[in-house]
Amino acid sequence: MTDTASDTTTDTTSDTSAGEAPDLRVGVRDGAGNAAGEVELDRVFFGATPNVALMHQVVTAQLAAARSGTQSTQTRSEARGGGAKPWRQKGTGRARQGSIRSPQWRGGGVALGPKPRSYRQRTPKKMVRGALVSALSDRATDGRIVVVSSWAFDAPSTRAAHAALNTLGVSGRVLVVLGTGDTLARKSFRNLPEVHTLAAGELNAYDVLCSDWIVFTRETLPKSVEA
Repeated sequence: MTDTASDTTTDTTSDTSAGEAPDLRVGVRDGAGNAAGEVELDRVFFGATPNVALMHQVVTAQLAAARSGTQSTQTRSEARGGGAKPWRQKGTGRARQGSIRSPQWRGGGVALGPKPRSYRQRTPKKMVRGALVSALSDRATDGRIVVVSSWAFDAPSTRAAHAALNTLGVSGRVLVVLGTGDTLARKSFRNLPEVHTLAAGELNAYDVLCSDWIVFTRETLPKSVEA
């Protein structure tokens, strides 16, 4: 009986430790790559379980809304000419035709062709926010979130921006989230082909999922009202 009780206690303890929330503390570095403290990511934004179906639906809607929808073809009524009947209805031995601008004719109108339209889908704000939270949580779980104290650029410099990213140890497709006052940083990063910059208020699931690394400053880190 004693052995059974001890086994039960051990199993319960292991289950509890397995269910613990992940550690969301991230080291903060300055523009030179030196350690500048530590920050804990907000669990509301970075500690959720990623919802793949939700992310797919929201990203699909975002890409659909980005379509111009200006494609247009001429129907038989819009194609020039074809007002007269090409030959009489009976007696020629050929199939009856009413216009040389019917879809089966060369130079005729298009049957059921595309017309200008909007591809926009209605996506509730809760879904958009949920997809962003899922994307950020996925990147945080993979350790792909980097936080810097601030960007210290004396003047716009692509070389300095490239060196700063190398110092931070990020490569591939990088998303840099900037504050309203980071004008020099925006000008410095915009010429790097693998780097995309966004204002904190423009952060979205699509850009997060397209990026291998997400670089925030302390100022631009998403925070909930409770935090």
